[in-house]
Amino acid sequence: MRSNSAHAPWSTPRWRMPAGLFAAALALSVGTATALAVAGTAYAADTSKSAGHTHRKWLVDSAVTTLHEVNDTIGAPAVWGKRDAFGQRLTGRGVGVALIDSGVAPVEGLAQAGKVVNGPDLSFESQTADLAHRDTFGHGTHMAGIIAGRDPDVPAGAENDPRYFVGVAPDATLVNLKVASADGATDVSQVIAAIDWAVAHHDDPGLNIRVINLSFGTHSAQDPRLDPLSFAVESAWRAGIVVVVSVGNDGAAATRVTMPAINPYVIAVGGADTAGTIKQDDDTVGGFSTLGNAARHADLVAPGRSLVSLRDPGSFVDANYPTGLIDNGTGRFFKGSGTSQAAAAVSGAVALLLQQRPGLTPDQVKRLLTSTAQPLSGADPIAQGAGELNIKAAVGAPTPARAGQSFPAALGTGSLEAARGSAHVADPETGVELTGEQDIMGQPWDPATWTVASAAGTAWSGGVWNGNAWAGPDWSGSSWATRTWSSTNWSARTWSGSFWQARTWSARTWSARTWSGCNWSSTTWQ
Repeated sequence: MRSNSAHAPWSTPRWRMPAGLFAAALALSVGTATALAVAGTAYAADTSKSAGHTHRKWLVDSAVTTLHEVNDTIGAPAVWGKRDAFGQRLTGRGVGVALIDSGVAPVEGLAQAGKVVNGPDLSFESQTADLAHRDTFGHGTHMAGIIAGRDPDVPAGAENDPRYFVGVAPDATLVNLKVASADGATDVSQVIAAIDWAVAHHDDPGLNIRVINLSFGTHSAQDPRLDPLSFAVESAWRAGIVVVVSVGNDGAAATRVTMPAINPYVIAVGGADTAGTIKQDDDTVGGFSTLGNAARHADLVAPGRSLVSLRDPGSFVDANYPTGLIDNGTGRFFKGSGTSQAAAAVSGAVALLLQQRPGLTPDQVKRLLTSTAQPLSGADPIAQGAGELNIKAAVGAPTPARAGQSFPAALGTGSLEAARGSAHVADPETGVELTGEQDIMGQPWDPATWTVASAAGTAWSGGVWNGNAWAGPDWSGSSWATRTWSSTNWSARTWSGSFWQARTWSARTWSARTWSGCNWSSTTWQ
């Protein structure tokens, strides 16, 4: 990894829509004063702890795992050397990965023209022009780097040079669907809207959305056949989009993975600990990774402990957790642990596979990844699923003739409130929480109507979702027209978070007092 002062221009937002934010509390790996080898340089990890914030827990260790090491572990460099049917090297080129997260910051490694295409900003910050699409939290940028980061000066064919920062699928296109604000706050209705948008627009020119990365989960206890979030990801899967979801960071004592990883169709990803080596025979399941149960658990695991990715300077995580900073003199990199990072690695691997064989169905992709995963000796067979990601083996394996999954179809007729689990966004001034069968606009939730539209890929009509205008209706050929939310029930009062749980996106989601950005009037909630 090296610094480069030249920054390619941040691509003009292709879609401009008001939005709401998706959130995750990035579980940082906090180091000890141990010298660690990173890209040939010794770094001393910081022992300091951030102050002034009450958090449930952080993952604390001294490990540092570079993306170069992650790529070597999963076999990505061998894949980059192969070519697709058109003679292009397999680097994810032409494959769109929808990143439903906290936005993407235009930092080096993500700022090249065409690297990031902005979809609708569905976060509470969408109404602030200089915050729209931008990552004010820090999680989305970290995931983006793992999936498709690429230093702008990397010569073609030199992606495995450890001097550079390179993600798993360095030439994939990232479709930025921002749903979380600066403290990580989002409501499940915003996440569902983002999934529906990805389905509705997956074939739009220049997008080719074949993958959704969802490093997110709620503790919904309702039947996944009924849960609306589960239905949304299954609808995307049936539309031909591979949905990659983190299982959660509740550890080996947790016997239920988070929603929507519990949906049996999607690829549920757990986190592996690489033990500081690139060989897989000494890897284990990370202590943070949710166990699940015999009926539903991780389909496979991928490296997730202390992964080094791109730093988002000035973001919430960056400002409050300085021990995540990699002190190599560039100020560009930040480390974090969790199944969020593991899911991002798998999403990048899926992009490589789909460039090689664009005709693969989501079921075939899942079968290829699970049938070629490397079993982890001595690791819990439930926690590891099929084993650790091996994209080199998956690319070399024949297309499975029979890969169709035949689980009972989701119905989506359950409760939106139950889909939130125990976490709600709330007005910090009055304490009024967003609860019940309504979305963030106060629009009643009608599962009978929504399920039909979501399954058909028509839940969005222009800028309208669930009966309300979340965006402007006009596509100009270069951007989606914006629309102010002032015509709805939003007031000009600013919301600010009062605390935020530190378990990561895919763990216990976010706490109950974490709205920031532009907000709604208390008269919205009955």
